[in-house]
Amino acid sequence: MQHIIDFILELDKLKGVTRKTRPLGLDRQENSAEHSWQICLLALSLERFAVEPIDINHVIRMLLVHDIGEIDTGDTIVFAEGGWAERKADERVAVKRIFGLLPDDEAAKLLALWEEFEAGETAEARFANAADRAMPALLNLANNGQSWRENGISYERVTGRLRAPIEAGCPALWAYMEERLDEARAKGLFGA
Repeated sequence: MQHIIDFILELDKLKGVTRKTRPLGLDRQENSAEHSWQICLLALSLERFAVEPIDINHVIRMLLVHDIGEIDTGDTIVFAEGGWAERKADERVAVKRIFGLLPDDEAAKLLALWEEFEAGETAEARFANAADRAMPALLNLANNGQSWRENGISYERVTGRLRAPIEAGCPALWAYMEERLDEARAKGLFGA
C-alpha cells in the first residue's frame, strides 16, 4: 500500500507543471494534470471517429501516463523545434524513476504504456497521440490564438506539427481542425 501512496503523492507534482496554453476564461496557464484529464475525455468522446478498432480503456491508460515524466523535465510546447530526442530520453529517465516507486510488475505495465504511446505504432497509440496533439490547438482556437501569438508560432509550424499525427490517429478530427486552422489564419490568430 505504501508504494502506491508514495506514487500517487509523487504524481501530485504534475499539477505544478505549467503549460503554455490557458484554460478557457482563466488568466493562468493550464497544468499538465489538467491536460491529461482533458485529453482522456476528448479521446473518450471521439471514440466513434476512430478509423481502426481501438480499446478506448487502453487509450485512456496511455493518456493518463504519457506526461508523467514532465514532473522532472517540465513541459515543452508541442510546437518547439529541435531537441525532441534529448527531451524524450530525459522523460524516459523520469518515468522510470517515478514508476519505480511502484512494485516492479506495476512499474513495468506503466512503462510499457508510456513506451507504446511514444512509439505511436498501435491503433490505440495513434488515436491517443491525435487527442494529445489536438487539445492545445483546440484551446488556442477557442482562446483567439493565445499561446500561438504569445510564442510566435506560425500557421505553418502548427499544421506541420499536427497534421500527420492527428490525421493518422483520427482523420475526422484532422478534417475538422484543418478547416478551423485555416479560418484562424484568415483572422490573424498565429504568431509571426
